[in-house]
Amino acid sequence: MSAEISTTYEPHLVEEKWYRIWLEEKYFEAKTKSDKPAYAIVIPPPNVTGVLTMGHVLNATIQDILARRARALGKEVLWLPGMDHAGIATQNIVEKKLRAERRTKHDLGREAFIEKVWEWKARSGGIIIQQLQKLGCSCDWSRERFTMDPEYVRTVQGTFVDLYRKGLIYRGKRMVNWDPFYQTALSDEEVIPTPTKGKLYYIRYEVVEEPGTCLEVATTRPETLMGDTGVAVNSGDLRYKRFVGKHCWRPFPRAKIPIICDDAIDPTFATGVLKVTPAHDKLDFVIGLRHGLEVVDVMNPDGTLNALAGEGFDGMDRFDARKKAVEKLRDSGLLVREEEYQNNVGYSERGGVPIEPRLSEQWFLKYPRTEETLQAVSTGQIRFRPERWVKSFEHWIDNIQDWCISRQLWWGHRIPVWYCNDNPGRIYVGTETPPDKENWHQDPDVLDTWFSAWLWPFATMDEMTRKRFYPTQDLVTGPDIIFFWVARMIMASFEFQGKIPFENVFFTGIIRDLQGRKMSKSLGNSPDPLDLIAKYGADGLRFGLMRIAPHGQDIRFDEKQIEEGRNFANKLWNACRFRQLQGPRTQALASTPFSPYSAYILLRLNETVDRIENAFGEYLFTEVARSLYEFVWSDFCDWYLEAAKTELQSQEESVRLNCLSVADHVLSSVLRLLHPFMPYITEELWHRMTFGDSTIQFVPVNNLRVDMARLNPIDIAFAQRVYEAATLTRNLRAEYRIPSNKKVRLILKPAVTGDFKVFGRLVNGDPLEIDPHVLAEPGVPVAVTPLGQLFIPLEGIVDLSAEKERLRKEIAKLESEIETVRKKLGNESFVARAPAAIVAEHRQREKESMMKLERLRERFGGL
Repeated sequence: MSAEISTTYEPHLVEEKWYRIWLEEKYFEAKTKSDKPAYAIVIPPPNVTGVLTMGHVLNATIQDILARRARALGKEVLWLPGMDHAGIATQNIVEKKLRAERRTKHDLGREAFIEKVWEWKARSGGIIIQQLQKLGCSCDWSRERFTMDPEYVRTVQGTFVDLYRKGLIYRGKRMVNWDPFYQTALSDEEVIPTPTKGKLYYIRYEVVEEPGTCLEVATTRPETLMGDTGVAVNSGDLRYKRFVGKHCWRPFPRAKIPIICDDAIDPTFATGVLKVTPAHDKLDFVIGLRHGLEVVDVMNPDGTLNALAGEGFDGMDRFDARKKAVEKLRDSGLLVREEEYQNNVGYSERGGVPIEPRLSEQWFLKYPRTEETLQAVSTGQIRFRPERWVKSFEHWIDNIQDWCISRQLWWGHRIPVWYCNDNPGRIYVGTETPPDKENWHQDPDVLDTWFSAWLWPFATMDEMTRKRFYPTQDLVTGPDIIFFWVARMIMASFEFQGKIPFENVFFTGIIRDLQGRKMSKSLGNSPDPLDLIAKYGADGLRFGLMRIAPHGQDIRFDEKQIEEGRNFANKLWNACRFRQLQGPRTQALASTPFSPYSAYILLRLNETVDRIENAFGEYLFTEVARSLYEFVWSDFCDWYLEAAKTELQSQEESVRLNCLSVADHVLSSVLRLLHPFMPYITEELWHRMTFGDSTIQFVPVNNLRVDMARLNPIDIAFAQRVYEAATLTRNLRAEYRIPSNKKVRLILKPAVTGDFKVFGRLVNGDPLEIDPHVLAEPGVPVAVTPLGQLFIPLEGIVDLSAEKERLRKEIAKLESEIETVRKKLGNESFVARAPAAIVAEHRQREKESMMKLERLRERFGGL
């Protein structure tokens, strides 16, 4: 597909064309019968409700880099995509639409509601898949999975049945985390401890046996006192020892409740007296069990209070009830005082509301294979990157609690349990309905979405695919789901596959704005990735983001970096265009000796390849991106191509061809190395430069180094001298404000032998005079360079009197600034009281200013 490279790069035309071709040619489809080494990675399934976020862009780009890199290393790659049914989120979307129509799911009934969800999924679900394709993701879309696919559903339900029969799944009435918004139980991992400002209320509880004597109880939740069935103190707290065994009056509804002692009470918190509400607090529930206290649930599933809360509270929202309870206590003289108080309140990860501890009958799982899971991570059989997450993982495993796996939803994997109509205590557990199904009714709950997600790495593969590609090599995910998902997948894989699910887990950082805030729609600081793609191209977005994504650390997002990604694409485009204009592609690297500049660029290529391979080995993707940026922009474009222009003008064809062959080798290597990061532009340029007839994706990257024996170290050293001398000369020109594009007479007193034509071109010396005997003269600036002394006669170039006046003003200004800094540093009070860093900054400023002043005085004296 040889075609002239246009003057401007238009990403949208290139991206649409190549993604269509990639799909048509089935380049992304994994072949189970291939004899190549296998490489597999499964996508963390985005929610079917999801749309592309910057977090998705980061995660998907890293996965695509790994997949495309593996193809270039000669591996058979399976990147398996799919979506999660997202039980709570999806059901909420459909319910919200119904509410807008003044209907509820109950108006439709379960089956009709589920049909509505499937209709929504067909119409609006899965948008994120199209967006991932726009980003350039090379997933095997022929294997796309959905956690509600029939085969996947059978696997999930079969897993439940298997674990139930092993005694690992059980049903019990326990205190669970309850989301009043979605009205469902949550696992501990779905509850986010959130610092919350509130109040601590001190309430009088009168002792029944001693009228007029009261115990002061401190609580943050007066709205639950109607469910109090005891008051507790620590057994070692001598202040209250005489009250143990007596009773208190509960404020309202008025009732006599016992005073008990329990070692779980912290005597140092507030007054050391705890109101015990077994139905509304996990600790209280445990205390209540130990002491046989009654459990009084005063709250409805939706967070409103019920009739047991007493007159005036029935049907009231829990937070309104708090205010009313406080008013009632104040009016009755039982409220002692209120204090501002901040504590950690558990919020529903999905619902965004404070959870309620609630006594409820749910299904629970005793986690299997915890020891094997812990050992796999602790010993490095599964490597966490960065490794710091191993400690968090180990802590969670050591303190693991049984997993509440049932959810009070309609959308999801329905629990495969049936209850006998005539005998509710008799149950049937199986993947098929009971033979006499008319005598049974199925459990209405569904399984936690994560119960299907923990099977994802192997449940998405058929037997032949698992045999070829399982276990997978890499998983890329966020640390926020290390317990939700990563740990559970390892357990499930050990339990059902007898092996680890993946070899490496790379944890991405969180993308924040420049102020360090998490990105969110409400803050208005979260850009739409599709807008960025439209503005800068997918490659620009991908490369710009990867340059600022340090290893597993949070990322400060700056759109300027994405703009630089686009600029880098333009730089590469123009470099290829320049090369194309010089003539047809060479067939191989020249066998004749290289020029100093060609030898140097090939050495830098070798060094860059080594750096990239080492960085890939440590999953340092940002290091790879930065290495490529530096090599292409600086080494190749800024230096080599400028130097090569001299050789390309040579009358000797062999010199030209040698130079062109080096440029071709470097560009061919760069495109292959860059392809995982910037797939679109590299594919386009690969064909426009006629480097190959087929796709770049499978072209090896393991043959890019040039034999060091062909690179003359003396030539390399000379090229380095030329580049260093050019930098010093350019700086000297800039000091005298001589425009870089202005041709000026330069005189070089050489300290080495060699051809200085390239040096003259790089510093715009026209003419560049080589004079071994030249002497320094007043008013002629000189730079000491690795090539020798470089003189710039200023006469006719710079207005010497105006330059002298400018330097005089600059010197005076700098002297004044130095005096100000010295006064501060001479002030003993400032030095003693100012932070050490500020004092050190002032000392450094003084040092740098003195050096600059010395240089200015030298220049002034030389005029």
